Amino acid sequence: MKIVLCPNPYRDRGLRAAQSAQRILENAGAQTAICLPFEVDPGSRLELPAGVTLGRMREELEDAGVLVCFGGDGTILHAAQDANARGIPILGVNLGSIGFMAELEHGELSLLARLAGGKFGIERRMMLDVSVRREGRRVFEQQALNDAVLTKGAVARVLDLEVTGDRVTISSFSGDGLVVATPTGSTAYSMAAGGPIVEPTAENIIIAPICAHSLHAKPFVLGANRSVGVRLAPGSKKTAYLSVDGGRAFRVGPGDWVECRRSRQTTQLVKLTGRSFYERINQKLGKA
Repeated sequence: MKIVLCPNPYRDRGLRAAQSAQRILENAGAQTAICLPFEVDPGSRLELPAGVTLGRMREELEDAGVLVCFGGDGTILHAAQDANARGIPILGVNLGSIGFMAELEHGELSLLARLAGGKFGIERRMMLDVSVRREGRRVFEQQALNDAVLTKGAVARVLDLEVTGDRVTISSFSGDGLVVATPTGSTAYSMAAGGPIVEPTAENIIIAPICAHSLHAKPFVLGANRSVGVRLAPGSKKTAYLSVDGGRAFRVGPGDWVECRRSRQTTQLVKLTGRSFYERINQKLGKA
């Protein structure tokens, strides 16, 4: 089996964790390739080890069986775009602060040897198709594993938002914005905004207002087959910014519709340890 190793060089300094994993996997009989999840700015002060051969992610994934990411959840979210397009399962090694999506911690690299023998399970996670429609045309489209976040700009005070489910109004409120999350994303920004924690293998859409200026603006958990729409309230002259899985913001103006619906595509996460979601969340949130 070929396994692609994807280290975030800002988290995995000197690619030490990736190189350790490479030795473990190759000793277990696997073929490996190391690829960065993004292009490194030539002007960056980041120093990469001279003796490491770096491949091109999309090329190496063509015949890969598993993608292993080293970093935090952001690294996994970024790399998932290429892996999902090819149906390749992802395993995360946490080098960040929390890392809810990561299966392993840095001290558990020896468990990677199980990948070479195919001794692992797969957990499928629901995703969202997120789009923006403007005057009947689709001007933005992206998939989300975690969430779609609509927020105010740096100088705006509050946003007046209308939220619908299958074109029926769910809520109208003023606030700093809104999170539309998958169960996987329920432990990210949605949780910080007061949304519920949902088992990641569940199939729901979570709506969580951000700093709402209203007593009736509460989080909602909808069925997976609902189509969620969000727009600035009619008559609003403000603009908002849409970010999908923490990516680059897209400007949303009056009259635009943000639409979120369940995607046919899923993300496959590798399971090695047998730890339950409850064990993981208690450990990560410091309650154990």
